Amino acid sequence: MIENVADGANRGVARGLSRAQTLLVAVAAGMSVANIYYAQPLLDLMSNDLGISPSSIGLVVTLTQVGYGLGLIFVVPIGDLIDRRKLIIVQGLLSAIALVVVATAGSRTTLLAGMGAVGLLAVLVQTLVAHAAALATPTQRGGVVGSVTSGVVTGILAARSVAGTIADYGGWRTVYLTSALLTVAMVGILVKALPRQEVERHPKTYLNALLSVPHTFLHEPALLFRGVLALLIFASFSTFWTALVLPLSAPPFSYSHTLIGLFGLVGLAGAIGATCAGRLADRGYGRWTTGISLVLLLVSWALIAFLPNSILLLLMGVFLLDLAVQAVHVSNLSVVVSRHPQKSGRLIGGYMVFYSVGSAVGAITATAIYALYGWLGICISGGAFSAVALLVWIASRFSTSADRTNRLAECTRG
Repeated sequence: MIENVADGANRGVARGLSRAQTLLVAVAAGMSVANIYYAQPLLDLMSNDLGISPSSIGLVVTLTQVGYGLGLIFVVPIGDLIDRRKLIIVQGLLSAIALVVVATAGSRTTLLAGMGAVGLLAVLVQTLVAHAAALATPTQRGGVVGSVTSGVVTGILAARSVAGTIADYGGWRTVYLTSALLTVAMVGILVKALPRQEVERHPKTYLNALLSVPHTFLHEPALLFRGVLALLIFASFSTFWTALVLPLSAPPFSYSHTLIGLFGLVGLAGAIGATCAGRLADRGYGRWTTGISLVLLLVSWALIAFLPNSILLLLMGVFLLDLAVQAVHVSNLSVVVSRHPQKSGRLIGGYMVFYSVGSAVGAITATAIYALYGWLGICISGGAFSAVALLVWIASRFSTSADRTNRLAECTRG
């Protein structure tokens, strides 16, 4: 398959991406994003191995997320200025080095520095999304973005279970050594499989590229609207997943962390939703897909609120929540990359900043609200984020209708 994909690489720009190329990018994106989440089930092993106190080991996750946020702002936009294949090579190889540093860390300082670098370079996933979106034809762009996002969702869901399984047999360090080897192999495959990217004839400087991101979002309502939706839906998403462990690990359930982790498998619905949403966006139904998904998101919280009375209704709620969030996410990305394909890297990076802020707000909200008001408070908070997102979408529909009416009136007077 690799040979066939490579043979078509030079024709990729004109013909878009083949299914095989799209699949390769999706797998690579899933592998890249998984590096951020491997540590979560391994924190106790790291703590015991390196003598880090339980109260401090959480910095591993925090610094990884900080590095990821910095990468979104400062690394992803570089892809709009150079051939992204070159950036993918550099990011991939540096990511492998960072993973080796983590795997061989002998002190807390080395481990934390390595995890920060892993997070910074994990934005390779966004470079891959931008590259796939830029190479896809306009008619296949939504489907390609949806497929790659499905790979990302699968990578996030699989990371925890894969890390736990490998660690059981070879220790936590083996997890990162294995990922480093797979990353190098995947970079080699991508270099052969993906076509070169046509760079702008008169590219802007790096500083101008960075400054253009907030300017573009502030001056284009459609982009800002999608960014605000991302912030709200991922605040809702993060509120749920941050708090879920609290009621399920306490009586009357007292579930193990392994069993609680299995709830994430229900999130595979998100991968399905991502693919379908991308195809609908290609057919011009992106706005209505967004609206329907936001209604489903709100409904999901009504089902989730039945905990602790019904685990079945909770699972149904989780299914709808992941499906809705990923469907909106892919619809958002389809709009973002279609507005300015030549700026897809920096715009995806800017969009993901909204995503990161929303995730952080949701996590902070979950821990504070649960301590004060319990699970009901969590459901009200998550439902509130979802309701505001739906209201924003409804307001945008009225705004669009008013603009059309005004333009029609001006044409009639003219």
